[in-house]
Parts: sequence; structure tokens; C-alpha cells
Amino acid sequence: MTIQTAIGDHVASDALPPSTDFAARAEYGREARRRTPRSAHEGWTPPPDRFDPIALLEEQATTRVPELVPIRHARMMVSPFTFYRGAALLMAADLAGTPVSGITTQICGDAHLSNFGVFGTPERTLVFDMNDFDETLPGPWEWDVKRLAASFEVAGRSRGFSDEERREINLTVVRGYRERMLRAAESRVLDAWYDRLDADQLMEYVTAGQEPKRGADKLAKRADAALAKARTKDSTRAVAKLVEVVDGELRIAADPPLIVPIEQLDTMRNTRAQQEDWMREVLASYQSTLQQQNHPMREFSYMHLARKVVGVGSVGTRAWIVLLRGRNDSDPLLLQAKQAEASVLERFLLASEYDNHGERVVRGQRLMQAASDMFLGWRRETGIDGIERDFYIRQLHDWKGSADVDTMKVSVAQVYARVCGETLARAHARAGDRVAIASYLGNSDRFDRAIAEFARDYADQNDRDYAAFAEAVASGRLEAADSV
Repeated sequence: MTIQTAIGDHVASDALPPSTDFAARAEYGREARRRTPRSAHEGWTPPPDRFDPIALLEEQATTRVPELVPIRHARMMVSPFTFYRGAALLMAADLAGTPVSGITTQICGDAHLSNFGVFGTPERTLVFDMNDFDETLPGPWEWDVKRLAASFEVAGRSRGFSDEERREINLTVVRGYRERMLRAAESRVLDAWYDRLDADQLMEYVTAGQEPKRGADKLAKRADAALAKARTKDSTRAVAKLVEVVDGELRIAADPPLIVPIEQLDTMRNTRAQQEDWMREVLASYQSTLQQQNHPMREFSYMHLARKVVGVGSVGTRAWIVLLRGRNDSDPLLLQAKQAEASVLERFLLASEYDNHGERVVRGQRLMQAASDMFLGWRRETGIDGIERDFYIRQLHDWKGSADVDTMKVSVAQVYARVCGETLARAHARAGDRVAIASYLGNSDRFDRAIAEFARDYADQNDRDYAAFAEAVASGRLEAADSV
């Protein structure tokens, strides 16, 4: 049975209890638990006819910029964790065969621990939230929880954490999710909607329960330094790092193959003017999708364009950084225009209600985040190659900061696991039926333990897939660049 067959009727059903009938919503969650016990989520065993993971990665590469695909493979080769980051499609295919409660919400679709972090809101406060929604789609909330918990297990292995340390971290992820969802279900409606984690609250999480005091103070100092560093990662710093002056004009500096200005792209040498006209049209037309009518975007003019390699899983999709100028050269702005393809979830779930995948990403992000980038919007345009593509546009940097997995210690991972679990619950509570989900989860740790077991077993699967991936690179079946 396909996952679409299994949950599609529920997604489209009008039999859901009225949104104002809280008791019926709670009963719906309890009924879902009877239908799919929480223990059903425990562990992971690959089916005998499981797909070829390398074939799926090869399939993904067919829609990407060919010369960038080896960079994606090189980044995935670094470790089992970086492989996991690029393997959202593989895990979606696996999750499609796992039990679900039948309760759906807007999900991230790629909720691994590196897709959380701090960023600045339009009100100029620093908040912690999810920050990547390329795969967002309505679907089973459990899929996000499983991907998040498994990411901590995979990362813990890369850091050399013990079995017991990893298990406790995995339990903490799910406990944080469950307890925050229970709290949201009991909250007043607007309190649940406006709930978010700002920098001051994050510091409280860091210091809470840390003993002895010296250890708490040390951890707090590290967190405070990380937040201070995030505040410096704004558009001004991005410009200082990425922009240079050439013949008296601001230009994006080349750093091939990761950043290639438009005039240096071999395929574009004779069409630079066309490409820049295309981007001007994108920037002009996308403004109709911004949430604010009298938007400051109207006061910026186009200056320069470059292709930029981003992330791990996204490498190979078309991503541009655009340099804009406000009042003068001392008033620059960098935007990112990133290609949006169909979510990796769509072959297993109902297709998006939005015809434009850029709109799918933006609407999902606005729904799940406590506050979104004021420059966030979307557009579909026909490129100079005659092919229509969807894009979403956002500010390149705005007080952005994320966890450093390569140096993360057990004490930090424990706090970070709690914060990520709670943040995911906030997003699901805002985008779905928090009362039904909370009722399904219950007050015991039964679901926590089931997902911790799943995370351990799925990390084993990730190790096997990574080994197959490394073998495919070594054999020449997949090409990986020498540098990333």
C-alpha cells in the first residue's frame, strides 16, 4: 500500500472534528492512538525490496546543474552526517512505508538538526526557529520527528558519543517535542500561535539544570558568544565578505566554483545582458508576493548577479545571489534567489495545492515559522534557455547562526536537542491540530522511547547507505569533486 493510499483519504476528508470542538479533537487523537499504537513507531527494519539508494541520487541529479553535481557528492562524502543531510529523498522513501497516526500537519520534510538556528525577525529581535523549508508539504507530523531524532543519533556517532549518551539525547529530542505539544494543546489559542523562543529564553534553556555552577557559567558564556556572533552575520557583513569594488562599481567577488559572477559563467558569456534582464524582471514581479505593500524593496536597484553553491542537499539546484543598491554604495543589500523543485515528499504524499513550488516553500515557511524574512517571496519565470522554473527569494543573511556539529559536546547536544524538539512542536502546533497530536502523544514516555529506538536503527541504515554511496564514488558510478 502506498503512503498516499494510506493517508490520502484522511488529508482530503471532511470528517475531521470542527476546529472549535476541542473535546472531539482530543478524542480524535486518542482514536488515532488506538488505531496506530505509539509502539508501532519503534525501530526500523528495511523491507526486502527496498529501493537502490544510489539510483535515487542519480535520479535527483538529472534536474540539476551538471557541473555542480560532483560538488554535491563531495559534500555528502565528508561524513555519514553530511550524507544524511543530502539524503532527504532516501529517508522520505523509507518513511513512506512506516506507520502513521493519520493526523497531518504542515511539515518541514527535512527537519534535521542543521536546519535549525537563530535569525533576526523584521522587528529586529533574535529568535531560534527552523530555517529550511525546501521540502515542506502537508504530511504526517511523525516524519519530521523521526528525521530530527535520527539526525541527532547520526551526529552523535560522528562526535564519538557513547551509546547511552546518544540514547539520552534522542529521548530528549522527543520529550521536548511531546511536552511542548502538550503545553500548546492546553494553551489559549493565541498563546499557542504566538509562542516562540527568543534569545533571552534560549539563554535560560542553556543554564537550566546545569551543574555544577561553573559548568553552567561556561556553557552560558559559549552560548552568549554564539548569539553575539549571529548578530554580526547581517547583510552588512555579507556584503563586506562577498562584494568588491571593480572599476568604481560594486561587484560580487568570484570564488569559483562556489561563487561565479554572471560574466564568468561560460554558458552565459554571450547572454549576460539577457540573464540580468531576466533577474531584473524576477525582482520586479516577485514584489507582488511580499506580505507588505509599501515594501522597502521598491527603493533598491539591481547591481550584479552571481551563481552560488548552497548547502548540501540543495547543491546543483539553481541558486543566485543578487547585489542591490539603496540610497548609495554604502546602502547595499544581498538577496538569494533559489530554485524550488517539487518536494521530495510529493511522490509519497498528495501533491502540493500550489502550482508554483516557490509559493509552496514560502507559504509553508510563513505558516511554520514564528517570524519570517520580510524579503521572502516567490516567482516563476522562463529562463533564457526557454525552461520555466520556480524560485523563492529571501535575504541572504540576517543575524543568522547555527550549531557547529563538528565541535558539539554532549552537554551542548543535550540542550540543543531539547530546543530543537520544542521548536518543531511549536511549528507543528501552529500549522496543524495541536490538540489531536498532543492527545495521541499522551503524558507517558512511550512515544519518546519508540522514536529513540527508531533513531538508532535508522542511523544504522544511514551508515549502510553511506557505505554504498562511498563505493559508488570509488567505482566511478558517481562523480565527486576533489574539493567542496
